[in-house]
Parts: sequence; C-alpha cells; structure tokens
Amino acid sequence: MSTKREDTKAYILDKVAPIFNRKGYNGTSLSDITEATGLTKGAIYGNFENKSELAMSAFHQNVNKLVSPMIEIVYKEKDSIKRLFAITNYYRDYYERSQALGGCPVLNANIDAKFNNWKLFNAAKDVSERLVRNLAVIINKGIKRKEIHKKIDAYLYAKNIYAMIEGGVFLATTHGDKEYLINILEQVDKIINKKLKK
Repeated sequence: MSTKREDTKAYILDKVAPIFNRKGYNGTSLSDITEATGLTKGAIYGNFENKSELAMSAFHQNVNKLVSPMIEIVYKEKDSIKRLFAITNYYRDYYERSQALGGCPVLNANIDAKFNNWKLFNAAKDVSERLVRNLAVIINKGIKRKEIHKKIDAYLYAKNIYAMIEGGVFLATTHGDKEYLINILEQVDKIINKKLKK
C-alpha cells in the first residue's frame, strides 16, 4: 500500500513528465511545474530534492511508459527472429505513442541535455546502450539456437538496427510524418529476413 508521500510524488510526475519531455530541462520552468500540478514550490521540493532530480525521475517515467510495453511484447515470443519482428512491429505505432508524451524521451534528452545536464544526458545514453545490448542478446541467442546465421556480428547489427530505428523516429518527429519511420522499419525487416534469418 502506497503512502501519501508516494502518491504525491506519483501525481507530480504524471503531471510534469510530459512537460519535461516536450520543453527539455532548461525550457521547463518552476511556474510550468506549479501550474501543471496546482502545488506550491514548497510542495514540489518537499518531494523532490531539486529540479534535476525531478527531471531525472520524469525521464525514467517517460522511458518506462514507452519501453516497458515493448519488452513485454518482445519476450512473449520464443523465437529470436519473431522477437526482432516484434520490435519493428512495436515501433510502427511508436510515433503516435511518443507524441502523446511529447516525443521520444531518449532522443529528446540526448539532444536537450548534452550540454546542460550531464546526469540526464548520461541516463539517456545508458538507455540507448541498453536497448542496443538487448538487441545484441536477442541476435546472439538466435545464433546459438541456429535461427540466425552464425557469421553475423550481433553487436554490429544491433547498433545498426537501433541507429536506423532511432533515425526514423528523429525524422518522423522533425517532419511530423510517421512515414519516415514506417519506411525505415520496412528496411529493417528486410535486413532481418535477408541477412539474419537462417
């Protein structure tokens, strides 16, 4: 059972996480936070040590909202190739999902925080690296199970696939056109079918 403090923290995060995602760390003001929550500065900073801690918590909440459902879908599949296709299928709706939160939190934080909040930047970088590593794990398991060609460099393909998808997310967001992402996902599917699938 959650405490009143935990409920208040969750309420604050629900209200401000999309704002931090849209406006960035520097762009989000204290007045944005108090206006969104209806709480005073004292109530906000009675629950979070400072703006940096609040921004970090908001980032992790945004990432969890977008990444956790994908992980759940992917690991329902037993076959490695099906897991890779589950990832590309998930990203086909990613533009709409991420826009509801103010964009892709990993992409936004990497761009916004690189020169003004190194802790937040490193957190975003860490999420990117974990997504690449998870892809590499799926590919390596596929090689061991003889579902994927044994001469494949799992980490190289994982990096390339992630770079293609995140690039598609970036262009879709920049141009307000999800077709950029859909088109790149079709290319990733071709790589899975023609290069990886045994």
